[in-house]
Amino acid sequence: MNAANTPSLADLIRRPLITEKATLLLENNQYVFEVDPRANKLQIKAAIEELFEVRVVSVNTYNPPKKKRRMGRFAGHRPHYKRSVVTLAPGSSIPLFPDL
Repeated sequence: MNAANTPSLADLIRRPLITEKATLLLENNQYVFEVDPRANKLQIKAAIEELFEVRVVSVNTYNPPKKKRRMGRFAGHRPHYKRSVVTLAPGSSIPLFPDL
């Protein structure tokens, strides 16, 4: 990525993913996020630490395969995305569900 196309750290993290597996991982202090497909592990770690003010121990990434999608006679693929599983240091947490 060159300087003109480099997204800021806040733009790398798109949204937290709340799935059944992701909620089970919360017990191990692991959080799942959808991130920019061009982001690497070091950028993801820096973005999480800056945005949520926590200490990240490890980052695992996963690029799911493309899925086909049809609209009538037109065939294509669903948008590409990348998942990352972020493990936080003991004692750190991210409030995904703030108290209302």
